[in-house]
Amino acid sequence: MKETLIICKPDAQERGLIGEILGRMERKELKIVAMRMLTINRELAHQHYEEHVGKGFFEELVQFIGRSPAVVAVVSGEADTVAIVRKIVGPTDPADAPPGTIRGDYGQAVTENLIHASDSPESAQREIALFFPELSNL
Repeated sequence: MKETLIICKPDAQERGLIGEILGRMERKELKIVAMRMLTINRELAHQHYEEHVGKGFFEELVQFIGRSPAVVAVVSGEADTVAIVRKIVGPTDPADAPPGTIRGDYGQAVTENLIHASDSPESAQREIALFFPELSNL
């Protein structure tokens, strides 16, 4: 898939790292093809994190993602954009993320790890439709 979704989470916005995160995508020759800043409400958070419903950390995820504005973007590239973006982002736990990745360089905790990136082409398609429904009509 040539498109994927990223979310610069509230901690990225609060720490002034949105430009750095988006810049890393662009320096890898990925294109930002859609972007918006919003505060993610509970309903949208529930839809986004639906695979985690019933897990002990679900409510913490929902509260965190909606605590302040986030930047949601569709990123496009020539190859497997999902895999490329996931490499740029690094593992979920910043303690396991190597230097040079977003989470390795800036992450502070598993619960506040700066960025979400779709984990598969199927997730990317679902998440893009969720945050950018107007793109499916183009």
